[in-house]
Amino acid sequence: MGDRSAWALGALAVVAVSVLVACGSPADPVAAPNSPAPPQRQSAAPGTTTAPSGPAVPSFTAPYPVGEKQANAPAGRDGRAPVVTRIETTKPVVFITIDDGAVRDPAAIDLVRRSNARPVLFLTDKYVENDHEYFRQLRDAGATIENHTISHPDLKGRPYEAQRKEICGASDKYGQAYGRRPVYFRPPYGKYDGNTLRAAADCGVRAVVNWTAAVNDGVVQFQVGNRLRPGDIVLMHFRKTFVADYQAFLHRAAQDGLTPVPLGDFLG
Repeated sequence: MGDRSAWALGALAVVAVSVLVACGSPADPVAAPNSPAPPQRQSAAPGTTTAPSGPAVPSFTAPYPVGEKQANAPAGRDGRAPVVTRIETTKPVVFITIDDGAVRDPAAIDLVRRSNARPVLFLTDKYVENDHEYFRQLRDAGATIENHTISHPDLKGRPYEAQRKEICGASDKYGQAYGRRPVYFRPPYGKYDGNTLRAAADCGVRAVVNWTAAVNDGVVQFQVGNRLRPGDIVLMHFRKTFVADYQAFLHRAAQDGLTPVPLGDFLG
């Protein structure tokens, strides 16, 4: 039913390079992760789908029945949630994640729906608390809502209780607002410590998720090589460049022969 996936558990070295592209100020440019910037069933390359309401998007064919579990999240250890930076798989799949929620472009809803890419939205409560309806529409368009803290602090080095309040507080609010409690968590700036992982586990988090590629100003940037690889987790943000960034991801995935699929299918 899928690959037996081995997972990369968090190492501070990975986090150190990842933090370069993490979500600082939502309006600020974001640097590449450890490299210079280099551009219902879903056909992995070439076709496009058009609609009167928006720009053309590539069409994709998933290599398995979408929604069917392909692998489980790695087990946590010593009461700590596991850290995942990419999915180890030979399937030609890739994952898009979108952080924060500060800028809400109405065009994003239709684009997400037509792309069928099923992004994961790591939302920060201070940016979304006054406009849950926008994110409900994204959820209904195929996105999954997950946890990116209450106020977007650098958690590393903070006391356990302070971190737990940030993580559990957001999960509690999102469970009420969106009808589902988050099971994945992304630490602000990609930075975490042992207290983060313990607090995440205690708040019901199944995996702490970082990334291996990012999209900024319409350009896909890579930690390794010059293309997306099977299993890459891609980071972008809710910014004014949302449409350009999301399209850049879709076209890069198609160019590299990969299909965007739900992260939850591989972290079941």
